[in-house]
Amino acid sequence: MASKQFEPASGTRDFLAGELRRRERLFAATRGVFERYGFEPLQTPAFERLETLTGKYGDEGDKLIFKILRRGEHEATGEADLALRYDLTVPLARVVAAYGSRLPSPYKRYAIGPVWRADRPGKGRFREFTQCDVDVVGSASPLVEAEVVCAGADALDAMGVTGYTILVNSRQALNGLMEVYGVPTDLAGVALITLDKLDKLAPAQVVAELVQGRGLAEATARSLVDDLTADDAVVRMRKALAGNDAGRAGLAEVDRLLELAGPHIGPERIRFAPNLVRGLDYYTGAIWEVTAPGMPGAIASGGRYDHLIEALGGPDLPACGFSLGVERILGILEEADDGATVIDVAVTVMDEESSTEAVRLIGGLRRAGLTAEVYLGGSRKFAKQLKWASDRGARFAVLSGPSERAEGVVTVRDMTSGDQERVPVGEALTHLADRCAMKAAPDNA
Repeated sequence: MASKQFEPASGTRDFLAGELRRRERLFAATRGVFERYGFEPLQTPAFERLETLTGKYGDEGDKLIFKILRRGEHEATGEADLALRYDLTVPLARVVAAYGSRLPSPYKRYAIGPVWRADRPGKGRFREFTQCDVDVVGSASPLVEAEVVCAGADALDAMGVTGYTILVNSRQALNGLMEVYGVPTDLAGVALITLDKLDKLAPAQVVAELVQGRGLAEATARSLVDDLTADDAVVRMRKALAGNDAGRAGLAEVDRLLELAGPHIGPERIRFAPNLVRGLDYYTGAIWEVTAPGMPGAIASGGRYDHLIEALGGPDLPACGFSLGVERILGILEEADDGATVIDVAVTVMDEESSTEAVRLIGGLRRAGLTAEVYLGGSRKFAKQLKWASDRGARFAVLSGPSERAEGVVTVRDMTSGDQERVPVGEALTHLADRCAMKAAPDNA
């Protein structure tokens, strides 16, 4: 068994070539969608000032912030002044507060990068993971919600995710619900945090936490949970909120989003979910989560957060975003391949005399835009070098030994069919470029 010192830290992973390529394909597909929508990229540091992050994620979220202790002469204090970023949203808000006058308005940005949570690792849960976000800052139009939700849905489609459902609710509607059910104002926020667990805990457990942990009356807690988990929860919530101003405004947000985004996404893939809460403190309006078969919890989420930038000391600008969780999405996608490298040409080196021609040929192949490798191992055995070419997933192998040099040719082997042909040395580069283009054509059609 390998020593513990060789294992990555708990909740983190090493990505070897096959998995890393798989991830990069997902990022490329997502980036392509975001660029087509007109979102522009933004990159922020991996860590932020602790005060920038604290107080933005609720009491439970703040506990998961990965703090960084003071360094150098201040290390002995045991105090933290920095923290690894918890998400990509608060760093965006900081950037807007800092550079607002230099940014377009509205500001449409996307970001793809790692975030960190001091969470308990488990199956599908990591302390370091990647998010792909799109956000719009500076517009209160309901078109914004539709824009980011449609962009997120198109990104999921481009990744190859199928069978997903976008669940929609509104924090205004939920605040109205707290009023209708008589939840005291000072308990409403923590009650919503507990209700956010309805997709993870049994209804009876949520009721118990509302009563014992949050201080709600048992009758109120039971009535809330029963109505939010009933088969006709949508009907019950609409009826309950009919006479509440905040509730009606929230339902109008939900209905407008369904009306605008439904035709693009597909009405069957987006719906109102009364028990969706989203536990983060900064949400102010429409909220959503994406669920998919075979994956507990959400694979993507987002919503409107209109006052977060002001909370960081910037202007009070409306904002809205959508975040895709790459690790969860990869967990439900089928393996695209077995991780084998796919290169166009593998050039063997059968003896010292063939090295010069191998280097010349490999340089020409690469300048022609082909992916090509030259054998760097010590063995001169034909079988071993041919196995190397196969292991690298080469389309063609170039073989050159004493007999080929004597005739002024190289042997080109098709690694799929096993067919071989002798090609004059001076024509090898053009021949291989043409053969690779022919073999790639069906994939590009």
